[in-house]
Amino acid sequence: MRNEFLRRVRPLISPGDTVVCALSGGADSVTMTHLFFSLRQELGITVLACHFNHGLRGAESDGDESFCRDLCARWGIPLAVGRGDVARRAKETGESLEEAARHCRYAFFAKQSGLVATAHTADDQLETVLLHLVRGTGLKGLAGIPPVRGNVIRPMLGFSRREILAYLDAENLPHREDSTNGQDDCLRNRIRHHVVPLLKEENPALLRGVSHMTQTLRNDEALLSAMAEKLLSDDGEAGYAVNLLRSAPPSQRQRAVRQMLRQTHAPKLTAAHIRAVENLILSDDPSAAADLPGGWRAERAYDKLLLTRCDAPASFSEAVLPCPGEAYLPELDMTVRVSRDGEGLRLPARLTEGGITVRPRKPGDRIRLNAGSRELKKLLIDRKIPAAQRDRIPVFAAGETVLAVWGIGENVDCLPRPGEDAYHINVERGDTRNHGT
Repeated sequence: MRNEFLRRVRPLISPGDTVVCALSGGADSVTMTHLFFSLRQELGITVLACHFNHGLRGAESDGDESFCRDLCARWGIPLAVGRGDVARRAKETGESLEEAARHCRYAFFAKQSGLVATAHTADDQLETVLLHLVRGTGLKGLAGIPPVRGNVIRPMLGFSRREILAYLDAENLPHREDSTNGQDDCLRNRIRHHVVPLLKEENPALLRGVSHMTQTLRNDEALLSAMAEKLLSDDGEAGYAVNLLRSAPPSQRQRAVRQMLRQTHAPKLTAAHIRAVENLILSDDPSAAADLPGGWRAERAYDKLLLTRCDAPASFSEAVLPCPGEAYLPELDMTVRVSRDGEGLRLPARLTEGGITVRPRKPGDRIRLNAGSRELKKLLIDRKIPAAQRDRIPVFAAGETVLAVWGIGENVDCLPRPGEDAYHINVERGDTRNHGT
């Protein structure tokens, strides 16, 4: 098993890495931690461990924590311990205890410095695929548990529970048994106790077959997701191109919508929300809308699809922008930067002495473009900018003169003359100011 573990883990780590073993005290995690610890010099890594006490089984949970502390002390492995009120989270969010426990556990993992190794096995993979199948899933669900996700690696996916128990026995290693694993009170346990044994009777090589299937489907899903990402031509406030999404095959469009909505971090997104947004794309109504969880809203604005916060400020406070310099607009979560070099709007230095004002539009604002002078209000309507977005577009002005409008262009009366000293104005998402040290 050691040689096979080395073969499987080497593509996941590099010499010099710190690997934090997620140690529950169960057979799988004890085996993984022992393998990493005994092979640490050969792998050239530092081995740490972490344990999360979910507090769901009272004295038994505390016993698991004590076991992990003793084991790590015996092996000389530094251990980080976390605790969380899983039951309270489940009550507040409406999640199942299993969902809430996973959220709390992975939030704890995210705080660890290094790669976090979890001990999911081939049996866990099979159960997860069957669980997704029973509840209803797509290609991603059938692809099961990925071997790598962010800073989490899963080097035990190629090993069966039987192999792990044999390793524990051969190495004379202790472990803890979770009493709830023997109960049939959750779907995963019922699948483990009743469905999996029947399937293994039909196909003794079931674990190997499912492992091959999940790897194949992960490759397919990665390709389709990369193709879908190309449909998301998000141009800042301009949103996503409806025609591009509408003309795509359904499998790409649905993945693109899923990726789009994932960026909101909205909780409890379901297939129904995916369908609702897809219907907006396919709709002939240029101003249709759909509410999403977490205070988000998807809405059509002619040939664009926008994702907005329902509680987002309708406008923003004006700010004085030094030249050169930068300013953060908190209501827009944007940083405006003026510099000598770069791209973006161009304004002559002679008009920016003492700084300029960045503000929302005002009644009576006008700007002269190549086609002539236009009232800004009418220009935004002609450009099909949604009404809800018009007061969130940065206008750059000196006194009452509009010098430029972000996303529209410069006032041609205020452009730099050939060879004249000029500044460049750019807008970036988030607070990207240089705060110094």
